[in-house]
Amino acid sequence: MQIVFLGTSAGVPTRSRNVSCVALRLPQRGETWLFDCGEGTQHQVLGSDLKFSQITRIFITHLHGDHLFGLMGLLATCGMAGHAKHISVYGPPGLEDYVRENSSRTEIRFSYPLDVHTVKAGTIFEDEEFRVTCGQLKHRVTTYGYRVEEKDRAGHFDVEKAIAQGVPSGPLYGKLKRGELVTLPDGRVIDGATFCGPKEKGRRVVYCTDTTYCQSAIELSRDADLLIHEATFAQADEELARQSTHSTAEMAARVALAAETKLLIMTHFSPRYMTGNPIEPDQLLREARAIFPHTEMARDFMTFDVPRRDEG
Repeated sequence: MQIVFLGTSAGVPTRSRNVSCVALRLPQRGETWLFDCGEGTQHQVLGSDLKFSQITRIFITHLHGDHLFGLMGLLATCGMAGHAKHISVYGPPGLEDYVRENSSRTEIRFSYPLDVHTVKAGTIFEDEEFRVTCGQLKHRVTTYGYRVEEKDRAGHFDVEKAIAQGVPSGPLYGKLKRGELVTLPDGRVIDGATFCGPKEKGRRVVYCTDTTYCQSAIELSRDADLLIHEATFAQADEELARQSTHSTAEMAARVALAAETKLLIMTHFSPRYMTGNPIEPDQLLREARAIFPHTEMARDFMTFDVPRRDEG
């Protein structure tokens, strides 16, 4: 489970930061999920080692351009040059109309199945390995944050112990791995749980932008292994943050602290701090760490491997 930051600027791109997009790479599935898709995202993908063919899900937080304007170009490229097999897009009301209208006006013909899902608070995707939920944030347009939960996995299966106890190989091994009670051909009943080590705890990743400080962001981020949260402004510009319903670095840290997350990585920084402003980006990091020490600052193409809890 790896995070790749493809765009970390707010509003407009800068020379060193593109607008919003975060990739969640799932190597065990051969898939990549995107969160937001600002203008130029497909160029950022080309500058990384991500593959268009592995993009299967795209989650859009809201319909502001710096989170959305790269979507149609990326979807077109995934079809014409990316060998996409199936892509599902999730987002707020209006997204389906946006995709349909753009497809019609520009005569895009997708060579793969494309599904667009209008989300509301709650579970929006679930399979045997993952659950994705969303919650409405506090911004001036309808905006959702997303929470990805990896489900717990059975612990290591002790094959040698099974052989020693005379368990015939085959379908019974699968049942034992799942911790089920199994009746052997000789009539013995054995508990699969005794053949497996401790469960591997699933990881939790949360993506919250754009939003000002709000309780729903805290609830969505509860006990997350990684919280990716916008930090558009420094504390000196708190009033501007409130007027525009964005967050300061301090607000992001307060969310992480209240939610008891393990790590906060801030993103979505105002370009004003990149162009000779007396306030430099490092000041945002210091302001956040004063409240929540386990804070990092994202940069474009930065990667982060989300560890399992027993890995530290």
